[in-house]
Amino acid sequence: MSSFDPSLSTTTRPSPLPPPSTTTNLADSLPQINFDFDSLRDRMSKFTLKFDSFIESGRKRVLSERNQFRLNVAELQEDHRMKKKDIEILQLKTSSYQQTIAKEAAETREMQQAIASLTAQRDRQLAQRDSLRQQIEAAQREIEERLQKQREHQKKLEAQARYNVPELDFWVTNLCLRIEGAGKEDRLKFVYTHVDEKDWEREAWFELAMGGREYDVKHCRPKLEKDKVERVLDRVNETRELVGLLKGMRELFVEAMKS
Repeated sequence: MSSFDPSLSTTTRPSPLPPPSTTTNLADSLPQINFDFDSLRDRMSKFTLKFDSFIESGRKRVLSERNQFRLNVAELQEDHRMKKKDIEILQLKTSSYQQTIAKEAAETREMQQAIASLTAQRDRQLAQRDSLRQQIEAAQREIEERLQKQREHQKKLEAQARYNVPELDFWVTNLCLRIEGAGKEDRLKFVYTHVDEKDWEREAWFELAMGGREYDVKHCRPKLEKDKVERVLDRVNETRELVGLLKGMRELFVEAMKS
């Protein structure tokens, strides 16, 4: 290893500055720099104006946007209020419509019930009318049949009367009998005298119904036993001879007077 030789070093030391002169100013020794303060001031002034204009424009824009925002908020609030009012009105109308619909539904049900009741009543009346019509037709047929039988019976009585008139006059005289109306078309009243031995003028009578197929005694004075009267009627209805009835009833009256 070789030893260091200071003489071989290439580094040179700076030469020492000469001592300052006592008569020379340090500032004078500095280079002269021109800062151009007027131009800088002018640029700063222009920048300030632009900056102030920018700030003012921004402030105006912010104020305008804020005012517009307030207007928009007010419009939205007013629109919200109107919408809320419209909703309340619609809710009231909806409630009213629902009540109206419920009322109309109830009225509809009542009308349907009334229609159903009237329909059922009409059906019952129609059925009753048909039943009554059938009954009326049956009654008319029965009445027609009875009228036909009465006409036939009347013809027989008239035919028989033509033959019995002389004989009837004979028995009216011999039985002390007179014939009167009884107040009805199909009834005759037969009045007897000379049935009471104690009073020949005392009368006894009976009413005879002749409208049916058989003779029938309705009333009599004095009162006779029903069984005896029915026996006389049975014989007469079998033979259709009125003289037999007149003789039989006189015998019953005479018997009743004696008792």
